[in-house]
Amino acid sequence: MKLSTRGRYAVMAMADLARHAGAVGSSEHVPLAEIARRQEISLPYLEQLFGKLRRGGLVVATRGPGGGYRLAQPAAEMRIADIIVAVDEPIKATRCRSDSSKGCLGRTGRCLTHDLWEELGRQIEVFLGSVTLADVLEHRVLGRARPIESARVAA
Repeated sequence: MKLSTRGRYAVMAMADLARHAGAVGSSEHVPLAEIARRQEISLPYLEQLFGKLRRGGLVVATRGPGGGYRLAQPAAEMRIADIIVAVDEPIKATRCRSDSSKGCLGRTGRCLTHDLWEELGRQIEVFLGSVTLADVLEHRVLGRARPIESARVAA
């Protein structure tokens, strides 16, 4: 599974916003041009993403001098999965379309590994739903996943 630039850039921009904006309820807003410059993301692309994030209730916009964006809720309450979903990024690992009766194979059947990829998508959702913007900013993400001990049997 590959997360598109839409989801990655939305999370990068929201982390930047969380780092540079005032606390929720403050009047401090961050202009998108500053986020675009710091994160090296095109301003028109960020404008599209932030339109979706605003409609999703994740950011608050203010127009005019001193305007820009701020988080709609504290970074400790903003889950990464919510950001990705707000910009219409599907979190799935199968190639099946959810709006189609056809299976992975383009017919009516599913591929042999469908359940594996379906569960992987769910696990990704669970993980991204357990990580907040505050976790990202405070470097509390690495080490969350633990490798499974190998159950190899000596031959």
